[in-house]
Amino acid sequence: MKNILLDLDGTLTDSSEGITKSLQYALEKLGRPVPVSEDMLCCIGPPLLYSFLEHFQVQPKSLAEQAVGFYRERYNRQGQFENRVYQGIPETLDILQARGFSLYLATAKPEVQARSILDHFKLSPYFTEIYGSGLNGAFSDKGELINHILRQEDLSVNDTVMVGDRKYDMIGAGKCAVRKIGVTYGFGTHEELSEAGADYIIDSPEDLTSLLGVPGGLAEHRGVSPAIISMG
Repeated sequence: MKNILLDLDGTLTDSSEGITKSLQYALEKLGRPVPVSEDMLCCIGPPLLYSFLEHFQVQPKSLAEQAVGFYRERYNRQGQFENRVYQGIPETLDILQARGFSLYLATAKPEVQARSILDHFKLSPYFTEIYGSGLNGAFSDKGELINHILRQEDLSVNDTVMVGDRKYDMIGAGKCAVRKIGVTYGFGTHEELSEAGADYIIDSPEDLTSLLGVPGGLAEHRGVSPAIISMG
């Protein structure tokens, strides 16, 4: 592997507080019932419009689009920074970059927000390039986004792997014939990732260096962790 595509929410950062509070804000503005935060975690990963249409049953589409606007109103103001970087992520990114891997962000979150978050947490320097969706919804589908990155950066699918915490990451990578590493420390479960076709599943950021065979990685003295489960 030479190129690593990384998801943002649930892979690099725990963004649950900012996302769920912004979802609650949008539903409240619409006068809809407001679920507790724990019941909204399934909405971290899929496109926002999909979550409002399908999970919260906000209809018609024009009203769901209004809900997305309300969400962004709060998220852009404060929600994006109600967030924390997972322990071990900066060190893992530093090691991978130092060993010659090219790192690319691949998130369904709007690119402008993703850049702001990575800048805020001083993670931007680790990435060769940052890719996200457009505010108009372009590239919110993970398969379309990954295909776009492959074309833009002229990457070979044989040298590229996608790392993410939800089925959308695994399914999108599968559409592009890219290898898939699922992480269980985010918002997706082992079962979800397995059913979505993950080639490998890891339980911590540190395990990524071991799986990729990086000498001097954080898990060097453990070898490949038993937490890493080959799916194929």
